[in-house]
Amino acid sequence: MRIVVLTTDNREPHKDYANPQPHFGTAPAALLQGLAMIPEIEVHVVSCIRQPVRSPEKIAANTFFHSLVVPKIGWMKTLFQGCVRAARKKIQEIQPDIVHGQGTEADCSLSAIYSGFPNVLTLHGNMRSVARTNGDAPFSYNWIAARLENFVLPRTAGVFCNSAYTERLVAPCASEIWRVPNAVRDLFFETPLLPAPRAVPVFLNVATLTPYKRQREILALAGNLWRRGLKFELHFVGTRENRTAYGLAFERELALAQAAGYARHIGILPTDQLIAAMDAASALIHSPTEEAFGLVVAEALARNLKFFGSTTGGIGDIAAGVEGTELFAPQNWTGMESAIAKWIETGGPRPVGAATVMRERYHPQVVARRHLEIYRQVLGKIQSC
Repeated sequence: MRIVVLTTDNREPHKDYANPQPHFGTAPAALLQGLAMIPEIEVHVVSCIRQPVRSPEKIAANTFFHSLVVPKIGWMKTLFQGCVRAARKKIQEIQPDIVHGQGTEADCSLSAIYSGFPNVLTLHGNMRSVARTNGDAPFSYNWIAARLENFVLPRTAGVFCNSAYTERLVAPCASEIWRVPNAVRDLFFETPLLPAPRAVPVFLNVATLTPYKRQREILALAGNLWRRGLKFELHFVGTRENRTAYGLAFERELALAQAAGYARHIGILPTDQLIAAMDAASALIHSPTEEAFGLVVAEALARNLKFFGSTTGGIGDIAAGVEGTELFAPQNWTGMESAIAKWIETGGPRPVGAATVMRERYHPQVVARRHLEIYRQVLGKIQSC
């Protein structure tokens, strides 16, 4: 089987044009790792970019990479028409059995439905819900992406939904849906588990700084715990934007917490350093108001971290039946604070079996094999018509 995967090369949004290696979002990257473990298939990754870059012909033994240069005018300003046309031309050359568009945040879903070949989509974030949660203004990027999502969902053979939450949002719009979780990158399973002893518990929050990820609220919760006399550290990991009102407020509040000694921001970490940070920590706190899946939760549990979080979106699917997870209604900060305080007072134990459950559910090869089953199902239906 020959498969085209349309996904974003993060050298474009990160303006990392000097890097000779493409890099992708965590969920598509993990899926590609899994597909690379199935030697009987041929995979072609197609990504658009605004400037010419050096790229490898292959990123795995069975996986080819194609970087398509699309001028600025061909992106969101024209509803990605340049990307759609470039991708369609390349896909015609490849002649795949099926095309898989990764996400509705940018060009990939539109390029899939206009590819001229059987196609499916995966939703990594629910853009309609994100735009509604954020209150994004008309004609803003997210507002337009939400409307493009409405357009593409009924025009594909089916949609991969990474959680029950995504499934409920997509079901009224799509001709067919399949519940398939995002995969966790293989390094989270293959790196030996080496929990480091800490004098005090260390909590991680791993997310881009944005109102719906609620870092300010988590910082306020930490302040309450610190004022109760509890000893701990809170480390924020991820992109930090200080030019927004939310970012500026977070910066002021974090400066006070850092001066007191209980919180700090440690920036973006490459995968190996993120795994090391998780192994050196005690727990993850993740409590967004919108979350299609919550891949960072599965990653943390794959390292046997304790987890405190909200029942938002797909987080409940990940935590279901897993040792060391405690979930709360999104506005129940009092309940979460009490649970964290109790856990600290009892010595902050970490789970021992969470990693095994995560491997069984979210290993890249497990998820990729499920993708292959669905691809065959879609092609079988087309051939029978």
